[in-house]
Amino acid sequence: MAKIHPTAIVEDGAVLGEDVSVAAYAHVGPFARIGSGTAIGQGAIIDGHTTIGEKCQIFPYALIGMKTQDLKYQEGSISHVAIGDRTVIREFATVHLGTKDGEKTIIGSDCLFMAYCHAAHGVILGDHVICSNGVQLAGDVHLQDYAIVGGCCAAHQFVTVGQHSMTGGMVKIRQDSPPYMLIDEEAGDQKVIGVNIVGLTRRGFKKEVIQALKEAHRFIYRSGLNRTQALDRVEHDIEQFPEVVSLIDFYRHSTRGVC
Repeated sequence: MAKIHPTAIVEDGAVLGEDVSVAAYAHVGPFARIGSGTAIGQGAIIDGHTTIGEKCQIFPYALIGMKTQDLKYQEGSISHVAIGDRTVIREFATVHLGTKDGEKTIIGSDCLFMAYCHAAHGVILGDHVICSNGVQLAGDVHLQDYAIVGGCCAAHQFVTVGQHSMTGGMVKIRQDSPPYMLIDEEAGDQKVIGVNIVGLTRRGFKKEVIQALKEAHRFIYRSGLNRTQALDRVEHDIEQFPEVVSLIDFYRHSTRGVC
């Protein structure tokens, strides 16, 4: 049985799994689907066509499934929010619906979306993503698995932040950030400063893979070669571990350009 506080509102049509708890003054809309074991904190609002997985934590005053701020939205459009399992949405975070019919804003499983973060229409977070306090993601931003984004970063529309990368606080993310790398800001510009060695080591990447990624970084950023030449060297002079292949593909398929 769900545990619903007497002051909470759960509208007819909402589907709550076993052991869901809804705290005081929270509001769950009629199209919401809440997985087993999820806790909805005080004053939180779950609206729209929103699906939340199992064992999630929605902290007080988070707003999920609210109407997009995109001016292209047309009244009556049916869009969605989908959140995976065991994800934590902290206080005052906002996750908005998509713009067009059928569009989804997606936050994966085992993510941590800290206080005051914002995910606009069509944002996609993979699994195990961490967004520190105040991260602002514009429409159609994609954060790949295990990406970590530091506090108060702001991401431009359509950018992609690569898997296992780590972005420092207050970086203006205007271009795609490559996987496995550390990204910071220098003189107002988003900059790759090296390989995310600590993060990769903690996640069990082999030493030879990390070394190959360091060599790839040297070719791309420190050799003086242009990007095409550097990627050719990475492809032909470095052992093609899956991570190296993924890095090359990321650069070659970027639509916004890689920082």
